[in-house]
Amino acid sequence: MKVIVDFCITPLNVGASLTPYIAECQKIIAEMGLSYQLHAYGTNIEGKWEVVMESIKRCHIRLHEMGAPRLSTQLKIGTRSDREQTMTDKVEHVQRYIAEQS
Repeated sequence: MKVIVDFCITPLNVGASLTPYIAECQKIIAEMGLSYQLHAYGTNIEGKWEVVMESIKRCHIRLHEMGAPRLSTQLKIGTRSDREQTMTDKVEHVQRYIAEQS
């Protein structure tokens, strides 16, 4: 099953900068061959359910290995059974609608 996930992982008690932790997760997601888009408050990930969930698990394991004692993760998960849809499709659909309304 294909899935689009909005993934936000927050290491707790590691100081003010989360950049090294977020960068490490981006590396893991890329290495797994998934389509993804970093945004200001998380990452959208697209791929097969099992692979996406495995990437999230690997992020948890790696961030704990990096010294983060606690992690808080938020997920929004979207699936469709009627047709295939990509992250790009979703954004372009809204952009076309806005352009048509102008």
